Amino acid sequence: MEKLRIVFMGTPEFAVGILEAIIKNNYEVVGVITAADKPAGRGQKIKYSAVKEYALNHDLKLLQPTNLKDETFLTELKSLQANLHVVVAFRMLPEIIWHMPKYGTFNLHASLLPNYRGAAPINWALINGETKTGVTTFFIDENIDTGAMILSKEIEIATDENAGSLHDKLMVLGSRTVIETLSLIEKGNVETTLQKDNSEIKTAFKLNRENCKVDWNKSANEIYNLIRGLSPYPSAWCFLKDKEEELTIKIYEAKIIAENHSLKIGQIITSKKEIKVAVKDGFIEIISLQLPGKKKMKSHELLNGVIFSEKAQVE
Repeated sequence: MEKLRIVFMGTPEFAVGILEAIIKNNYEVVGVITAADKPAGRGQKIKYSAVKEYALNHDLKLLQPTNLKDETFLTELKSLQANLHVVVAFRMLPEIIWHMPKYGTFNLHASLLPNYRGAAPINWALINGETKTGVTTFFIDENIDTGAMILSKEIEIATDENAGSLHDKLMVLGSRTVIETLSLIEKGNVETTLQKDNSEIKTAFKLNRENCKVDWNKSANEIYNLIRGLSPYPSAWCFLKDKEEELTIKIYEAKIIAENHSLKIGQIITSKKEIKVAVKDGFIEIISLQLPGKKKMKSHELLNGVIFSEKAQVE
């Protein structure tokens, strides 16, 4: 079999870990495709993607198309003479691209497919309280995350895991799985398994402001899972109302306190070091949070300078 000539497609930090593993295992990467530069932050300064930063630092051929069907881009992509495309956390590809290389185009997805197809698989596995997740490599087809599976690797989810720590573990597992997939393709030993749809498949919906908002009427466990599933990014949020003021706060870390009470749901109880929120089956203790215009801080740090009234509540 001829030597693999790989075009890698990806954008965030998760993809960098995989690209780095491919390079370190001495595979030839003839090109890297990542998202176009865009302004970010308060100053709207142009921000490079994590994959672009890596590609520039390692003198890799870089393409940043805004239109994946643009003829100029397609001509340049063909000129790289890749025989395999590897995709990690990029965007939906038109058939002309995924069908182009001799050995096809495979994607690494951070879930045990067919569950958690979509944009935010790491977050939703935690939000839904899963005890295990994993990564899957599959050949891309015309739909999102539905192609024939090559390899699937499982990992346990700790009860105190958050999206940040699980992201890092899956990046390591994903790197090993991609290298194993490349080896199978290189040796001509690939065997695929078709995904089977059923009514119980869970979806990794795109995260937005609405589905990141804490619903304090839910159980303590559901609230806890939402907070850790969105930490450190994009973070769970809610309204804090006190002294005729309403603030939008972000919550990064919490724990469950199983305790009976007769308090109103959402009522805030504080001590010198603790902030607790009454929920229907106990309390959620807020460990780490952020107020508007302030840095992220521990609750005991906030309580050094902020005093809540007895009517303080979250919504």
